[in-house]
Amino acid sequence: MKPENLGGVRGSLATGVAAKREKALNLNLKSAESGSAVVLHCQGRIIFGPEARTLTQLVADVLPTSRRMIVDLAGVDSVDSAGLGELVLLHMWAEAAGHILKFAAPRPQVRKLLELTNLASVFDTYHSVAEASAAMYSEEVCSA
Repeated sequence: MKPENLGGVRGSLATGVAAKREKALNLNLKSAESGSAVVLHCQGRIIFGPEARTLTQLVADVLPTSRRMIVDLAGVDSVDSAGLGELVLLHMWAEAAGHILKFAAPRPQVRKLLELTNLASVFDTYHSVAEASAAMYSEEVCSA
């Protein structure tokens, strides 16, 4: 099972994929390696259209190779229903493929949305990238 809506962006650890893909894109994505995981820093809005698709495409391109990813939501101002749907799709796909996908540092309004939709209990969500990274490391040690 692989995320749908793929086609268009096919990059590895590209910086600013979103800015290159669409001029008026409301989501900027930057990835960086952190230990054995990739941290995807999101800035802007995860909303219907190219923003949500670009996020899905980048995660779908990078996660199979790295197998561990933290999506940093600290810079995300808002998420609409399509954005939530993409996050659910990514979570389900990563879990089914045996990859580790964690979400970190959602702003209060995004955290509240995750709680209202009961997704906070479904996703692995942490208060910071450092906490998510520590949890990931802890899982690696326990499974070894």
